[in-house]
Amino acid sequence: MSPRIVLATAERILRQLRRDRRSIAMILVVPPVLMALMKYVFDGQGGAFQRVGPPLLGLFPLTIMFLVTSIAMLRERTTGTLERLMSMPIAKLDLLLGYGLAFAILAAIQATVTSVVGFQLLGLEAQHPAWVIVLLAVGNAILGMSLGL
Repeated sequence: MSPRIVLATAERILRQLRRDRRSIAMILVVPPVLMALMKYVFDGQGGAFQRVGPPLLGLFPLTIMFLVTSIAMLRERTTGTLERLMSMPIAKLDLLLGYGLAFAILAAIQATVTSVVGFQLLGLEAQHPAWVIVLLAVGNAILGMSLGL
């Protein structure tokens, strides 16, 4: 394992994702929009959003990160990029850690944005402090990312 190769792989993935508007929208826009939809679905049901909202803050990032990383790895395989990378002096662990680092950064950003929208804009309240829920949402997003890889 080489830290230089891992960082270069992560940088390549982040550069690649920066140009992919669909993936960025799926990562950063879809979970907050889903939270807003759930707020309005449960609007007339007396506190239902307050009960359902905190678990959804963990569920949406987990699901979205799983989908995005699965699709990214599948795209690498179908375009032949993965085979070209494996012909270079890069270990499988370097490749997975590079992907993991890049998507972990995006997962943390996604969970934080979704939590800020939930707590600040949608008025979500929880029994526990907000930072605990945000930390769990980040952990769930990273779990979804690792399952997708």
